[in-house]
Amino acid sequence: MTTVRRLLPPLLLAAVVIGLWEIYVDAGGASSFVLPAPHSVAAALWGNAGLIAGNLAVTAEEVALGLLLALVLGFALAVAIHLSPTLRRAVYPWAVGSQAVPIAVVAPLLVYWLGFGVLPKLLVIVLICFFPVVVTTVDGLAAVDPDQLKLLRTLDATRWQSLRFAELPAALPAALSGARIALAVGVIGAYIAESQTPTYVGSNSGLGYEINSDLNLSALTQTPRAWAATVVLFAFAIACFYALGLVQRRIAPWAARSGGVGAAA
Repeated sequence: MTTVRRLLPPLLLAAVVIGLWEIYVDAGGASSFVLPAPHSVAAALWGNAGLIAGNLAVTAEEVALGLLLALVLGFALAVAIHLSPTLRRAVYPWAVGSQAVPIAVVAPLLVYWLGFGVLPKLLVIVLICFFPVVVTTVDGLAAVDPDQLKLLRTLDATRWQSLRFAELPAALPAALSGARIALAVGVIGAYIAESQTPTYVGSNSGLGYEINSDLNLSALTQTPRAWAATVVLFAFAIACFYALGLVQRRIAPWAARSGGVGAAA
């Protein structure tokens, strides 16, 4: 019954949204070339299930690898910033500014350095994902109970022991929350990387590539398929977010009990 109570509100909301969408399109509110009706999207999803599933596998692999790299980089950078105020003053503004750099500007440079293939796309995802991990982890490290640190100093603990036994456990829930945010935006990062023209990142597969190709002016009849791929991308992001929430509840159950982000999973 608990599962039913959790699933019923979003399912009812989805039914309402889909119903209003269908009525709006059927009433002539938008051209089917711009906004296909839900039944057309469902038919396109059913008729192109194999194609969409293959592209989903490519996108899922890119998101997983990109997120892993972003977590390693973001966590390491957050710890380094926490341990060194000088490094924080030097690096933090650059980390903030990196989020304002247009991907279309960076992508050709990544290809020039790394060549075509999956690596430039992974770095695009990393560029988008690592910042939430850095910010939340730095805040979590700074939020450790001062009394714990005093107790460890009383016991002659070294700086690294204080980090290991007090600060890192305190920062873990925040870091995992940052990872969930990064995962959600990482799906968008994968779309951006894949939807760039092959000249930029050599992309010829993935849901982003499929959506962009179907929305091309020369392929307007494939708009329902583009929306079907978008629906799959939407569902994939939700599934990843809540799956990582379950992991968070396993690794840091105290965060869920205290009403943290993991409690919503």
